Amino acid sequence: MNPEGFVLDTSAILTLIEDEKGADRVDQILRTERVWLPWLVLLEVNYITRQERGEAEADRRYALMKQLPVTILWSVDEPTLLTAARIKASCHLSLADAVIAAFTMQLNAILLHKDPEFEALAGQLFPEALPYKS
Repeated sequence: MNPEGFVLDTSAILTLIEDEKGADRVDQILRTERVWLPWLVLLEVNYITRQERGEAEADRRYALMKQLPVTILWSVDEPTLLTAARIKASCHLSLADAVIAAFTMQLNAILLHKDPEFEALAGQLFPEALPYKS
């Protein structure tokens, strides 16, 4: 089955916002592909930014994410929940990564990320890794 669009992980959004290596690929996908953004990505970008850069920057980044040409996934259905539970139990990913991976699988999409944790799901989803930080 061919994948139908992209799900962006938190690391992909931070790559774009912070203009890290791979930001051009994230920008290209946003301009040319169907893209989903799980609510957990908005939460993670917001709390990470609050911790590292303060409330004003967190609010700015949140507003930026809401303006992206993406479909925000605001809720979790039962099949996604059960898929996330299976991933969390078997691959020991963080809860957020397990849910993001489950959304990706349920949507038959490509997961765009910069997180080596997702390598544990090789063969179970379509990953596209951005350049990892050295």
